Amino acid sequence: MIVVFGSLNVDLVVAVERLPGVGETVIGPAYALHPGGKGANQALAARRAGADVVLVGAVGRDAFAEAALSLLAADGVELSHVGEVEAPTGAAFIAVDAAGHNQIVVAAGANAFARAEAVGRLLLGEKDILLLQREVPEAECIAAARAMKRAGGRVVLNLAPAGPPAEDLLACVDILVVNEHEALILAQSLGWPEREPGEIARRCDAERGIACIATLGAEGAIGWYGGVRRGLPAPAISVVDTVAAGDSFTGAFAAALSAGYGFSAALQRGLAAGSLACTMAGAQPSIPHRDAIEALVGDAFL
Repeated sequence: MIVVFGSLNVDLVVAVERLPGVGETVIGPAYALHPGGKGANQALAARRAGADVVLVGAVGRDAFAEAALSLLAADGVELSHVGEVEAPTGAAFIAVDAAGHNQIVVAAGANAFARAEAVGRLLLGEKDILLLQREVPEAECIAAARAMKRAGGRVVLNLAPAGPPAEDLLACVDILVVNEHEALILAQSLGWPEREPGEIARRCDAERGIACIATLGAEGAIGWYGGVRRGLPAPAISVVDTVAAGDSFTGAFAAALSAGYGFSAALQRGLAAGSLACTMAGAQPSIPHRDAIEALVGDAFL
């Protein structure tokens, strides 16, 4: 089982020719509303990749809550531990340019009131995985991580959005997933001079005992685990937008670990899922299913 403690949002997505600069207004022709949030995205990605998934988080008592939960419910994510609070459902405001690059502003809303008590009430065991991000309160992430460690399970942290992690949280983490920017923030927070993501991942593994994956966009990913480097290219695809690519990677990677795959095979499935997510617009609508992931793994890596 994978337990995701994280955020649920609605995403308001606008296609633009180019992303605005500071103080600039750029006009888009229309917008689309999709369910999103890093916690919800990763829960759906793990579920579509074949895992049994429980999502713990919070939504508001508003019309956006139903939209935020809709695809999760349809795909069979366990939602009985998503609470309703007196705050608006979280929202993300996303601009995507003609090259598929994006700018995102997130309003936390109900996510600021997500609580980890439900994680501790679950029947956790050593085969379970807790998946965390940084869109819910860090103190609650620490509480959730400690509950999973007491049960003997593993904790995977996606350091997104970027920010320095608390030492108490890092002490519970078994596997860390970062992109290039997040890797730099991690190194700076730990006082490390390294600036190259692969070197930061290596040092995280060697000195902190935390397996670390640095995702590199079109260049693929570098993972360090137990002193061994794994570097894999990303499958070649035609990019529509990159929204949810990182979440698709992380969810599918965790699902592969949960299914018993080794670190390298899980990396392959994460990269396949992240690449496939770039071929469709939107966050959750673009998250791929297991059959498509396995087909791309067969084509790209085997």
